[in-house]
Formats: sequence, structure tokens, C-alpha cells
Amino acid sequence: MSAEVVLYDHLVHPRLLRHARANAETIDVGGAAPQPQQQEAICYLLAEKAREGKVVARLKWGDPFVFDHGGAEALFLHEQGVRFEVVPGVPAGLAAATYAGVPLTYPGAGDTLTFVRGHEDEGKTRASVDWTSLARLDGTIVCYAGPEQLPHMLNALISHGRPPDDSAALIYNGTLPTQETIVGSLGEIARATKQDHGRRPAILVVGRVAALREHLRWFDARPLFGKRVLVTRPREQAAEFVELLESLGAEAIEAPFIRIAPPDDFRPLDRACAEVERFAWIVFSSVNAVETFMSRLQASPLDVRALKGIKLCTIGAATAARLAAYGVKVDLVPAEFRAEAAAQAMGDVRGRHVLLPRADIGREVVADELRRRGAEVTEVVAYRTIASDFGHDGEPDIYRMLLEGRIDVVTFTSPSAVRNFTKVFGAEPSADLLRTTVVASIGPVTAEAALQSNIHSTVVPGEHTTSALARAIVEYFSKAQP
Repeated sequence: MSAEVVLYDHLVHPRLLRHARANAETIDVGGAAPQPQQQEAICYLLAEKAREGKVVARLKWGDPFVFDHGGAEALFLHEQGVRFEVVPGVPAGLAAATYAGVPLTYPGAGDTLTFVRGHEDEGKTRASVDWTSLARLDGTIVCYAGPEQLPHMLNALISHGRPPDDSAALIYNGTLPTQETIVGSLGEIARATKQDHGRRPAILVVGRVAALREHLRWFDARPLFGKRVLVTRPREQAAEFVELLESLGAEAIEAPFIRIAPPDDFRPLDRACAEVERFAWIVFSSVNAVETFMSRLQASPLDVRALKGIKLCTIGAATAARLAAYGVKVDLVPAEFRAEAAAQAMGDVRGRHVLLPRADIGREVVADELRRRGAEVTEVVAYRTIASDFGHDGEPDIYRMLLEGRIDVVTFTSPSAVRNFTKVFGAEPSADLLRTTVVASIGPVTAEAALQSNIHSTVVPGEHTTSALARAIVEYFSKAQP
């Protein structure tokens, strides 16, 4: 993304901001329907940043020109002589209804679709609507219902002739993992709203199409919908796991407790790459080891052809898959996916040279076992795992979320993630925080590291991959259903 400044509504998903440049200035300008004074300030801020010669992006909630202030902001920029372009989005009313499984139009459900405004001024000013004409239309009505306006809208529709037994759906937090949908008759929705003291904004859909939700709901029918899952995996490796969890309906909260860093000195690894042909075996214990080794090999005068004749062993299917991405086939993947199993599976290694690229704090079990069996083992540090810093603005308060029971599952995909988790929060507090939380460890080695800190793993998949971990979490909650 080329923007040097990003102004965004706080309803914009935080993951979108990761597409911004690393040095971009990001500014949260609040709600999607700010007060007039706040809106004026936003307009001036947009113009000011543009006049500084910066590329400015304005991220809006929904479509910028549908019941939003995008038109007012664009007009202000026009008056100030600032060039701009507008990228259309999906209107919130349409998106929320779709995510709730409510088609806004359907054969036999009427020939009109009407959108009614109700968010501006935080809903304190009642929408000016011809309720009598609107109530008599044979079709679907979609109301952007501000928290103060919602009861008035419902009562106005009924009092002006809309049948109380007409179908309706009330959608809170539409398209978000916290989405909540209430379906019933218009009269039932009106009565339920009077008892709702939370005063939350919502999308109200009135019409026969609302009854179709029972058959078309999909978003909140996914197996992990409503579950918050903490992902402690390094951010550069978490994307696939996060996408998988979200496809299953979970809200993935990224809080990498470790990050991967280069070794302090690449020379030992570079020497191993230069002399790679002298090794009979190379044992890769992680995806990170593969990535670093292959990148240094390709940066040298050699390439993957230098691995011809060398047997390759990986700990885990994911590590083997990463080697396959380089066009290299693996000779051995121990069935148990444990480092200790590699030495036994490799057979007779007496007098054979074995290379083991590993982390700076890697376990020495496999190397010690290979040496005991007579192998000559060369260990080189391929990467470092270091604790991530926490407490930056905009990051989730993981400690408070755990303390308040707002995280359903904590996932660990390596022993180092467990160690740094306990380092950040303390050993005893960590055990207390996770005592009533589902802990999902990717394999027995990680589960053992957690147990050493008195953290008991509830979920440990038989296959030690993130996809298997996600499936095991789904299975756990499916069995836990009453």
C-alpha cells in the first residue's frame, strides 16, 4: 500500500491496517457516525495531511457514499482543491444481512427494497421518514438503527400499519465474529428491544425475507463461531493458521509471544552450506530451519543440486512440505513427529556425518542420541527465537482478556512459545490464568513444556500440524456441546 497516512473508523478490522506501509501513520478517528464537530475535524485532518504532500487513505465502515460521511469528506476536499479518488465498498446493511443469512430480495417477497438512515448524531435525531407510506410498501425495509432510534423505528412501523406478525431480523455487530442475530415477528422484536438496556446500534431487516435465515444462515453456523482463539505463533508464520481458524468461525487474536530473528553470526551456517556435500544426513527440526538453511544455500555459489545424494529428515509434515516447496523431496519423516524418534528412524548412522540446523535454544536430544549411536553431528544455529515485546498501543490486552475469561482457547505451537508466555506473565500467574481456559498444544513436546509450568493441555492432536490442531479444537467443542 502506498499510503503514508491512514485514517480509519474503529470498526475497520485491524488486520486491514497490516497492509499499510511499516512507517505509515495510522489514526483512529472513532465511530462511523461521529458528531458534527468530530466530522469537521476529520475533514480538516484529511486536507492537512494531503497538503503536507502525503498520500492519505481514508478507511470507512461499509460503503463511503451510503449513509456515511464519505460524500461530505470528498466534497470538503474538492472545495479545498485536494485531489481524491473513491473506492466503493459493501454497504453495511447489505453485508450484515448477508452474513446473517437474510437475502434482501427474493421472488415473492415484494418488489421494493428500502434503506432507512438512523445512525447520524449517534441516533439522537429521529430519522425524517414517511412511515405511513413506508409501512405500506410490499417489500423489504433495512434500517440503520442507531441505539436511541431503534425503539422509535420499530414502534413507528407498527403504529403506521406494518403488520406486527411480519418477519424481522435484528443484527448486532454484523460481519464480525461477535455477530448476534435475533429473528422473530416485528412485534416480538419490538418487545425484546424494550428489554435491551445495552443500547447497541444494529441493522434491522423487516420483511418476509427475514424468515429465510433459518435455512440460509451460514456465518454463525460454523463450528468455532463465537470462540476467541489466542494464536501465540510468530506473526510471520501465523497467517495460514489464523485464516483457517477464521474460516471455521473463530475470532483469532494474534499475540506472538516469540519472534524469529537471524543468528548472531551466519558464518557457521554458511560454512556448513559450503561443505554440504560431506554430510550423509541433514535433519531439519522446524520450518524456520528449512527457510534459513535454504536461503543461505541459495545465496551461496551452490543451489539445491548440492543436496543430491544427501538424505533429508524432517520433524513433522509441515517441515517436509516447506522443503517440498523448494522442489526437494524428503527421505524420512518420523511417524511420531518427535525429535527423539528421528535418531532411531535413521537407522545405522555409525561414522556418518549429520548436519543439524536448529534454533539457538533448540533441544539437544536428537543430537545427543545420534552421537550415542556413533554419528558425527555438526550443530549450527540457523535462527534465534526471542520474546516479543508487549504493551504497544492498539495491541490486545491479553492479560486482562484471560483474567476476564474472554479467551476460549490458547494455542501453543512450540515449547519456546510456552516459555515466553510464562516469562511475560510469570510462571504461577500463567498457570492460574490458563486453569479455566482450553489450552491446545500442537504436539507432546509442546504439551510437556507447558506441563513443566503446571499448564495442562486440553487438546493435543495426533498429527502435529496447525491444520490438525484446528481440527482437534473443533472436535473438542463439538463433544463439549450439551
